[in-house]
Amino acid sequence: MEPYELTLSAAAAEIQAGRLSPVELTNSVLDRIDAIENTLHAFSCVTAELARNAAQAAAEEIAAGRYRGPLHGIPLSVKDLYDTAGVLSTSGSKLRAGHIPDTDAVTVERLFAAGMVMVGKTHTHEFAYGVITPISRNPWNPRHIVGGSSGGAAAAVASGACMIGLGSDTAGSIRIPASLCGTVGLKPTYGRVSRRGVASLAWSLDHVGPLTRNVRDCALVLNAIAGFDRLDPACVDVPVPDYTTGLDQDITGLRIGVPANYFFDHVHDDVATAVRHAIGVLQNLGAQVREVTIPYADALAAVELGIVLPEASAYHQQWLRDKGDLYSPDVRLLLEMGELMFATDYIKALRIRTLIQQAWAAMFDHIDVLASPSTPLAAPTVDTADVTWPDGTTENIATALRRLTSPENVTGLPALSLPVGFNGSTGLPLGMQIIGRPFDEATILRVGQAYETASNTVGRLAAV
Repeated sequence: MEPYELTLSAAAAEIQAGRLSPVELTNSVLDRIDAIENTLHAFSCVTAELARNAAQAAAEEIAAGRYRGPLHGIPLSVKDLYDTAGVLSTSGSKLRAGHIPDTDAVTVERLFAAGMVMVGKTHTHEFAYGVITPISRNPWNPRHIVGGSSGGAAAAVASGACMIGLGSDTAGSIRIPASLCGTVGLKPTYGRVSRRGVASLAWSLDHVGPLTRNVRDCALVLNAIAGFDRLDPACVDVPVPDYTTGLDQDITGLRIGVPANYFFDHVHDDVATAVRHAIGVLQNLGAQVREVTIPYADALAAVELGIVLPEASAYHQQWLRDKGDLYSPDVRLLLEMGELMFATDYIKALRIRTLIQQAWAAMFDHIDVLASPSTPLAAPTVDTADVTWPDGTTENIATALRRLTSPENVTGLPALSLPVGFNGSTGLPLGMQIIGRPFDEATILRVGQAYETASNTVGRLAAV
């Protein structure tokens, strides 16, 4: 096994034991990037020299007895939406061509403090306003999309080009690519992790979080990035537990809600079968399965669009006026649509969101987590524009991909996507998401860990 094939936690154990040097690990990852980047186009820039210097510094610190913990010397990638001091940060847009920040985003700063080694910045759909990431390709089959907007991060993690990828999620932009590329992706609770230094799409829906190869690695990263930041007005000052403590506890008696509506509507059979089988695995481990009705199901998509469109257009208003021709056509169209919305419609969407949040909180009085598909289908080909369902209805592919993930942004609830199998005809990954109560990431991680331990569908690298 080559060092780049190791998961974060496995590499950390080797480094701590002195059997693997951060320099050897980083060089292996950089060699992997060189081998696959022309196929996948995961990275907007590769920071090889910076990475080698950081790896050497980590090796010297560890040799001197100054080991910082399990992230020390581990390679990571950072979505191009994040500020990184001295490194190009364009948000995937011509509008920010040549932009080099002076400071790091808070999450990047915290991971650097833990000793991580940045190997590069990963591609995003322009300003995170899309679910395709047009330039990047799926490591399981390059004829297929990676999803987005954190598509480059998912491609990098799934192919061994880093151990973790930092992503962002406004309507599913961590969980969609995680599902399509066969990685684990975590959207923490709204307010759990600071977003300062990350370009905004819609401030009241934006979240940041990690993509990793397994659940334990997600927990390790969340340990480092979670916590209050008084300069992010959305950040909430609540205690941060050690997410690895209790990760391996059994789930006997845990109540898992299975949606009777919405989440299994217009979903490909292979996805529904894989997710229901995974729920059966959890039931065999002692969990109680309860059918639940999703409240306000008919309003979820409209409310999400009613918030993201005007908030994004407000953020981009001056750029759209002054330099609108620099946006890609799809993003400019969305920004112009947002300018046409009435303030009264935005306020109505915010009010209905409050009702949705209250109703979902009541639903969680009777369950501990909710299990559902992450995406309604496996990764489509790059030229797929629409999907036709068995009842004859046609749905735009972007709408279909975010349909099952955007409710968790509307509610702000934590959600974990993890692989639960592969499509029988294409061999592409399929994902399930575990949704929890506010600030209860520990429980959704424990459920994900239980499934991972009982199956062999998590942690596989794509061969590319």
